[in-house]
Amino acid sequence: MPILLGIGRVCAIESSMEPTMSKPKPEQTSSNTSTNIVWHDGEISRADRATMLGHRGCTLWLTGLSGSGKSTVGVALEKALADRGVLSYRLDGDNIRHGLNANLGFSADDRQENIRRVGEVARLMTDAGLVTISSFISPYQADRDRVRQIHAAAGIEFIEVFINTPIEICEQRDPKGLYKKARAGEIKGFTGIDDPYESPAAAELVLDTGSLSIEQSVELLITELVGLGILPNEPV
Repeated sequence: MPILLGIGRVCAIESSMEPTMSKPKPEQTSSNTSTNIVWHDGEISRADRATMLGHRGCTLWLTGLSGSGKSTVGVALEKALADRGVLSYRLDGDNIRHGLNANLGFSADDRQENIRRVGEVARLMTDAGLVTISSFISPYQADRDRVRQIHAAAGIEFIEVFINTPIEICEQRDPKGLYKKARAGEIKGFTGIDDPYESPAAAELVLDTGSLSIEQSVELLITELVGLGILPNEPV
């Protein structure tokens, strides 16, 4: 006997939230060394998952300097979405390095691989129907563009959010004491001090937590999601 999820939510979903289409298969990247592999489609579509959950999935990619407020906004957004009955999950820079990316350092190559892995995980979670909140410094434009491309190739919504908080404010906050260590020469290659941060050229949303409160930032994010049809107008 089939298990029905969220029956009461179905009426809250607008038909425009998820077009009926076959799911694009993720493209293999040039770095893929696996051979003789074939993508195996399932019988549950992305639209099916949206119907069960009452909302569509998307990847929100929060990028900005250390101390800009990415993680704080991400935590508050996850709670606000839960209050609306929306299934979401946070992928946070430090958290990911405790497990999946524990073998990576902070060289340019390791930073690139860090973001590549996270981008692939975010794509899978969003394909499952979650609103995936990714909070990463992700300082290089090319790496962020690559993540956007793997989402686009799979027909999955990717929303880049630039947490554009001035470095002076980030350094004043310095919640982990990292700027102080970087200024003292104890940390090398620290983004914003002796390693570059490449600001997004065309982010879908720009937030300055130096002038916006966390509540205001979350409200703007939810407004963006509703406007894009990711979330219904009313809580599910």
